[in-house]
Amino acid sequence: MNSAPRPACALTIAGSDSGGGAGIQADLKTFAAHRVHGLSAIAALTAQHTRGVTAVNVPDTGFLRAQIDACFDDFAITAVKLGMLANAGVIETVAAALEHYRPAHVVLDPVMVSTSGARLLEASALDALRTRLIPLATLVTPNLPEAELLLDASIADVDAMHAAIARLHALGARAVLLKGGHLTGSGDVVDLFAEADGAVRAITHPRLQLEAHGTGCTLASAVAANLCLGRDLADSCTAAADYVHAALVRGYRPGNSDILVLDHFGAAPHE
Repeated sequence: MNSAPRPACALTIAGSDSGGGAGIQADLKTFAAHRVHGLSAIAALTAQHTRGVTAVNVPDTGFLRAQIDACFDDFAITAVKLGMLANAGVIETVAAALEHYRPAHVVLDPVMVSTSGARLLEASALDALRTRLIPLATLVTPNLPEAELLLDASIADVDAMHAAIARLHALGARAVLLKGGHLTGSGDVVDLFAEADGAVRAITHPRLQLEAHGTGCTLASAVAANLCLGRDLADSCTAAADYVHAALVRGYRPGNSDILVLDHFGAAPHE
């Protein structure tokens, strides 16, 4: 029997991106760049490239649960990252698994709409996301359009971001990382992090003049990876935002569009 210590493991439950820039593929690259062993349970299959999503297939929920069970049966999973969960049945299956296994950390990226504008969450599933997954999450990482859908309210400025965080806490979120990239009129991108005590920390980076794919998936996965490595939640969020910014600076364009894909390994942290 091998007596070497087992590596930190993170599980992503999300959608597959056939173009390799977002979803499961971005999650696994992020885990690998942080030297965390990555596991995956595929909750949706997308036909996708840098110009958009052309088709979506949602596997049987029994098979999704089998994937999750297989991962927990053989690996010591410290953190679970949740991404594209397309409908209420998928959300209920994932919530039941999380309630059964009780991983130490759950990072919820409430994926609803792709960069290209394709709807990735059925409208009927929105309430299930609010009531079943948000209370189970260690951290929720919405961008502004996602937070607006969750709260049914517009978020037009930083004051509204603070109010949105309070309302997300009221929905049961233990901690929130509200991403401010969609907020115009500022030279910087300001993300706001807040735990249940209400204290808000701003994480600021210079705004880059580019269009990118996979940033939300990568940010949530980087938080999960840093939690696996023993960082606390606040430091994990700051380190993850720094990682995404570095990966954007080093990004490249593999497709025929102008959409940039993150350079995960060029941005890999070096301890």
